[in-house]
Amino acid sequence: MSGRNATGAVAVAGPLLLGVRHHGPGSARAVRAALDAARPAAVLIEGPPEGDALLPLAADPQMRPPVALLAHAVDDPGRAAFWPLAEFSPEWVAIRWALAHEVPVRFIDLPATHSLALKEPHGDRPGEETGPAETPELPEQEATPHVDPIRVLAETAGYDDPERWWEDVVEHRSPAADATADALAPFTALAEAMTALREAYGDGGHPRDAVREAYMRIQVRTARKEFGDGVAVVCGAWHVPALAARTTLAADRALLKGLPKVKAEMTWVPWTHRRLARHSGYGAGIDSPGWYGHLFGAADRPIERWMTKVAGLLREEDRFVSTAHVIEAVRLAESLAAMRGRPLAGLSETTDAVRAVMCEGSDVPLALIQDRLVVGETLGEVPDSAPAVPLQRDLTRSQRTLRLKPEALERELDLDLRKETDAARSRLLHRLRLLSIGWGEPAEGRGSTGTFRESWRLRWEPELHVRVAEAGVWGTTVATAATAKAESQALAATALSEVTALAEHCLLARLPEALPVVMKALADRAALDADVGHLADALPALARSLRYGDVRSTDTAALAEVAAGLAERICVGLPPACTGLDADGAEALRRQVDGVHSAIGLLVAGATPAGAEATPADGLRDRWGAVLRKLAGRDTVAGIIRGRATRLLLDEGRLTEDEAALLMGLALSPGTPPTDAAAWIEGFVGGASGGGMLLVHDERLLSLVDAWLTGVPADTFTDVLPLLRRTFSAYEPGVRRTLGELVRRGPVPEGARNDGTDHAYPGFGPGLDQDRADAVEPVLHLLLGRTPVPAEATA
Repeated sequence: MSGRNATGAVAVAGPLLLGVRHHGPGSARAVRAALDAARPAAVLIEGPPEGDALLPLAADPQMRPPVALLAHAVDDPGRAAFWPLAEFSPEWVAIRWALAHEVPVRFIDLPATHSLALKEPHGDRPGEETGPAETPELPEQEATPHVDPIRVLAETAGYDDPERWWEDVVEHRSPAADATADALAPFTALAEAMTALREAYGDGGHPRDAVREAYMRIQVRTARKEFGDGVAVVCGAWHVPALAARTTLAADRALLKGLPKVKAEMTWVPWTHRRLARHSGYGAGIDSPGWYGHLFGAADRPIERWMTKVAGLLREEDRFVSTAHVIEAVRLAESLAAMRGRPLAGLSETTDAVRAVMCEGSDVPLALIQDRLVVGETLGEVPDSAPAVPLQRDLTRSQRTLRLKPEALERELDLDLRKETDAARSRLLHRLRLLSIGWGEPAEGRGSTGTFRESWRLRWEPELHVRVAEAGVWGTTVATAATAKAESQALAATALSEVTALAEHCLLARLPEALPVVMKALADRAALDADVGHLADALPALARSLRYGDVRSTDTAALAEVAAGLAERICVGLPPACTGLDADGAEALRRQVDGVHSAIGLLVAGATPAGAEATPADGLRDRWGAVLRKLAGRDTVAGIIRGRATRLLLDEGRLTEDEAALLMGLALSPGTPPTDAAAWIEGFVGGASGGGMLLVHDERLLSLVDAWLTGVPADTFTDVLPLLRRTFSAYEPGVRRTLGELVRRGPVPEGARNDGTDHAYPGFGPGLDQDRADAVEPVLHLLLGRTPVPAEATA
């Protein structure tokens, strides 16, 4: 029973149970109206009690939702759970109302110390967002399918879309706060509906709810003893019948007996609208957090304001949208709502109107609207006074110093390592990657790809706060934590390539304190590892590290010695390792040969700058060239490796075109099995090596390939076809078209090659056009920074 007291507030007998959907503007408005009408003596909210000490921060001016309570186990930070709250969450509205009216507010759900100890996060509340995914330890019972109460009620009302039903009955409803009946009526009706559902479906497939509800009932009893009956409880509507049920204190305590416990810590962390969406895997998620945020924030004319937002976004993307489009879209949305019998145009009506009026019937712009507005990229903020692990505080300081603000929207960041600020940003991002905090991922640069440039793709996800908490065991600052983890990984590494990759990371992140430990581990592994494949996998990372050392002013002398030693051992052991290989093994070794070739090029270039005296590294290039000649000339070596070695020698100028043609002729001779010949072709002209242009400009090689291909017997052609398709399909369309024209034209007679006639496909002459080449030379000198040599000096 309830009535009005002298102040006009509602005098409530027993706790006021306000059942809500966890994220919804209609529920939030209804809760605010009910609290204004009832003026309870205390507000109890479904949430972890460890968060009570953090509730005053909700009134801090720096606090901007969406935010979340993050709880994690002290001894196992990866065991964590989130309780997200948006501006339109009823719980957030209740917290802010209680703080504004100086009314005590508490959380009453099962403590995080228990929910984290259990193997699975709890039922329908946000704690299931992140945490261990194993099966909970519960008494054996027959599995019950999970029940979606909103869907059941929608289907009962004749709706095929539960979201549309919920919008019609709750989200689009504006409760009048001046009438008690109107303020409480939605909760009374929803409680009756949930009572019927609980009678029909029991726990609805959430057996842990019984434990949670027992704890909540105990907390409600305690609050009533302290504050009397004027207590308001804001909880999921599904729990209202259980909290209203009459049970004994002993029975509730019996359900809680023996629950496991862990030591837990809790804080506020920023959240995003995207992580509130159902498609993110969030159990209490909604389909359109951005739309719901708009409905809650729009004081009046929500459809007109929404269409204006859509028009602004489309204009930013250079689409023509006028004021007339906005007016017509509003009219169409309202007409659709009237035709469909809806109290207000919902998301489906506004989407249909936008598609028809602003997008000209296309769904392509709608994908952008869905991503940016319907879901949204809003990232919340928490005050500096919120508790945080020391590593998080150091990271926050670094982000502010370097002007790297975390953002929910993915963005590209191009760095020039010659600038001090950009170099510091690079070090921070590399250190975070070493700590498994994936805020930034390396990306292909849009400009220069030199060693002084880096490109990153940045996107801050709320889960990274858990990664930061996990990394806190390594140190209190990003630098010390990354150093400690690098040293630990170096000691634990079992493969040489792991240590070389770690050395590269240490140089990129500038961790000089970790390098001695990493270098010792590297030297030890390199001395013991006799597998040529392992050595070949390790060398490229070392070569890149030496190059990065120059850019980042790091002493890499010890690294250079190890790299030179590895290269020498590869030169000795590679030829024997290239025999007796199957197709997969040959392809893997071909990739390793490419990596070693590039690495030796970097080693030689780094050791012998332009104008410097010769060093032993020059001999390394010669020794590698001798190894490639061995690989190219041995019949026992796999065809793909022989072809690749021939191509590398040709590109280096260590093999003349005549010699290359001779080796190709031998590889494609009638006595060679077709599969071996096809593998040789793949090694020579396959992939992204520019082999297509080589065939375009060297008709002898093209004619050899053409003659071999046309001579392959029909019964074996199908065996080599997949290999050939893989080789030639990687070429650019223009290259494939040119090759087709050259083959169709046929070979040029030998005597006609130098008769002054252009026999090639248009655009490719029989020889070098000296005038055009001379015109390009000054530009090349400018790009290379070299002084052109006067013509008379070369005469």
